[in-house]
Parts: sequence; C-alpha cells; structure tokens
Amino acid sequence: MNPKPHIGLLGIMQGLYDDMIPGIAERQDRYAHDIAEQLADLADWTVGRPVKDRHDAEAVMREFVNADLDGVMVVMLTYGPAMRVARLFNENRLPVLLANIQPEPTVTPAWDMADMTYNQGIHGAQDTANAMVRADRPFTVVTDDWRSPEFAVRVDRWARAARAVTAWRSLKVGVFGYAMNDMGDIRVDENALLRALGPEISFVAPGDLYRGSQAVTDDEVAALMAWEDREFAIDPALTGAEREDHARMQIAIERILIDRGYGAYSTHFDAIGEDGRFQRLPLAAASSLMAKGYGYGAEGDALAAAMVYAGHQLIGDGHFTEMYAMDFPSDSILMSHMGEGNWRIARTDEPVRLIRRELGIGKLDEPPTFLFRYQPGPATLACLVSLGGEKFRMVVAEGDVLDSQQLPALEMPYGQFRPASGVRACMDGWLTAGGPHHQVMNIGHRAADWQVFCQLAGIEFVQV
Repeated sequence: MNPKPHIGLLGIMQGLYDDMIPGIAERQDRYAHDIAEQLADLADWTVGRPVKDRHDAEAVMREFVNADLDGVMVVMLTYGPAMRVARLFNENRLPVLLANIQPEPTVTPAWDMADMTYNQGIHGAQDTANAMVRADRPFTVVTDDWRSPEFAVRVDRWARAARAVTAWRSLKVGVFGYAMNDMGDIRVDENALLRALGPEISFVAPGDLYRGSQAVTDDEVAALMAWEDREFAIDPALTGAEREDHARMQIAIERILIDRGYGAYSTHFDAIGEDGRFQRLPLAAASSLMAKGYGYGAEGDALAAAMVYAGHQLIGDGHFTEMYAMDFPSDSILMSHMGEGNWRIARTDEPVRLIRRELGIGKLDEPPTFLFRYQPGPATLACLVSLGGEKFRMVVAEGDVLDSQQLPALEMPYGQFRPASGVRACMDGWLTAGGPHHQVMNIGHRAADWQVFCQLAGIEFVQV
C-alpha cells in the first residue's frame, strides 16, 4: 500500500483585521486545523501558522519544503493580498491546490461584519490565483463546501496526484542493456525528460545482472520458490533448474534496483539474449517486481516504465501492457504482452499460474511466465507521448475489461478492453494523438486522476 500523501496547509490572512476583530487569528487558525482533521483519512497534514505578510508566508513555505512534503493546499483564512505571496508561488516547486472554501456554507441574515470577514476568502483566492496565472505556474482549484463528501473526493484526487508527481520528479529508471532497435515510439530525449518532468534514465550493463545472479544464495532462491509455491499454481512441467534460474534473476534485479535507487526498470530481450551468458528471459521477475510496486517497461521502454511507476503512485497496482489486436464484434482490444504483467490485477476467480512456456523470442530456453486473465470491470489505459523538446502529452482511455473468452494458446497475461468511446473512435483518437503501443493499465475509471496528475506535472492531457 502507498503511504498517505503528506500535505502542508498554508492559511493566508492579514494583520489589519486583528484590531478590528480581536482573536480572529486564533479563530481562523482553529478553522485551518478543523479542515485538516476533516481530511485526516486522506493525507497526513502539516498545518502552518496563519501567515499575514510576505516574511511569514516565505518562512512557512521553507518549513514545508524542508519537511519533504508532497504538496501544499492554500486556504484563504480571510482576504490576503496576493502580492505578499506572488514571489513565493513564482519560485515554489511543490504541487499547489487552491482550496476556494470558507468556514460557513450559507449566508444568513444573522451575519455581521465579523462573519463577513471570516468568510471572505473568495476574493483572496481570486487575487492569489491571478498571481499564479501571471507566473505561469500550474495549480489546481477546488471550490466547494469543505465539509462535503465531494470536496474530500477532489482533495484526495489532488493529494494522490501531488504525491505521484513529487515521487516522479525523483524517479530513476534503469534500462538493462539497450532499447529495442528501430522502435520509435519509446524514444525520448533523456535530458529533456529530466528537465521537464524529473525521471532520470540510466543504463545498466547486462554483466551486472549476470554477476548479481551468480551472487544470489541458495537460501534466497529456496525462500522465493517456497513463497511462489504458496501463492500460485505451479506448472508441473517447470523443472527445479528453470525455477532456480528465474529466481536468481529476479533477486538480482531487485537488488540492483534497491542498491542504485531505481524505482522502475526495463529489460530488452535482445540485450539479454545477445549477451551470451543468460539461459532465459526474466519475464516472471518483471511480473512479481511490478506487483511489489516497481515500474516496468519492456524492450528498453523507459517512458512506459516511468508510467507504470506513476500508476502505482497515483492509483495503485500499475500494470504494463500493450494493444495486441482489435476485436470488432465485441468492440474491444486484446491486451497482452510477451509475458510481463502485474498479477495483482488478475481475475479473483481463477488461480494465477506460473508456467513453462515455449518462446522463440530471444533465442533462449523456456522462461517461467505468469499466466492470468485480467479482472473484468472498469479499467483505464494511459501512455506518455514525447512531442520533442520538453513537450509531453498523456493519452488516456477509460473502458471495461470484458468477461471474455479464454484463449488457450495465449501463454501470457491477457484481457479484452472495451473503450468507453468504442474501439473505432478510441483508436482514431489514440493514433491521432500519437499514443505509443505500450501502456499502463489500472483498475477503475481513472481518467480524472491522470488529468490532475498532468495538470500538476505540466503535461498535455488527451482523453480518447
């Protein structure tokens, strides 16, 4: 499970009301803490002291930055002039939510000037939003009654997006070997990706994986195989030697990821096959490492690996897949890949199988592979398009995984995805937007989550 987002609450007011309404600062400070308590199930909150001038605001923001928060929710405790925070937000790098809220949801005849002052945040929000727009800084706005369920839903979506974007900015993606030759839609300017969005791509020599595999102990191998015996249906055709070889590769890959600080990785079958020291491809390893929360992309696709990682952080249980073929009678697309898939999205009414499968790709021996069908129900596909320079686009499609036919000859994870817009319109839009052939899939209709993520990260969002 992902940890809760850690969010700072920046409450803005100004000192001229202190003499007019004695105790207003203490009263509005309690209001800020009430908001945090109301939303405590969604995030861990650090409530800053009410800020009344530029010095206060910049000091509190420094405290938020030093605390490694995931984002900042700005609440106008009264009207606060934007010029006092304009430079702060111009320099700020944390995701920002401007919560356009007020203590009381209803204007009544009983209100006096004190009530008017307590509830006058809307024009402070307008002033502050104007300053952020002029600074060309991304931010999200939520206008609602702060006690309403709808407000909590929208803050939760933003807080998860803030956590995901913040984690993405420090992501390192390790590519074992090299990317697949001549595959164009996975290519990206690594420097531009790092500058614009944060993920860093680095390359790992296949020899490091080989030496790491040789260093894995027999006890470590036995422990992993015993765990697989408990969790999965094991193909009796799998030999002990085949499973041990797979286990060594999985343990070695994870150790490299941990030691070098990689949150995502990619392996390309040719880079493994052409090395000459490996007997099989680490397909089952990719499945189990995705299930542990690592991002993954096949064939050297660092962008897809970064998207699977983002899917873990934003939603949970990111799954690597690709569009294999269209099925017009069911208005769906067959989704699968060579053998990698997050078994946490498998059907709950069928066992996940670890099988011995024939695979000519890579020209190596038979790789242990997880086989399962996707859980039927709502699902979302997302991918990242490099447009050149520091411009990126995300293409997203919502739909449903069908309770569809079994395909006995398909020895890899699969499912049939029916786009909400229909396969024809979805694919017309996908191709027009330049959507690549590798995607992350998450359970549920999650386009709104990805839209907020894009808003915070500065990525163009296209839903098809």
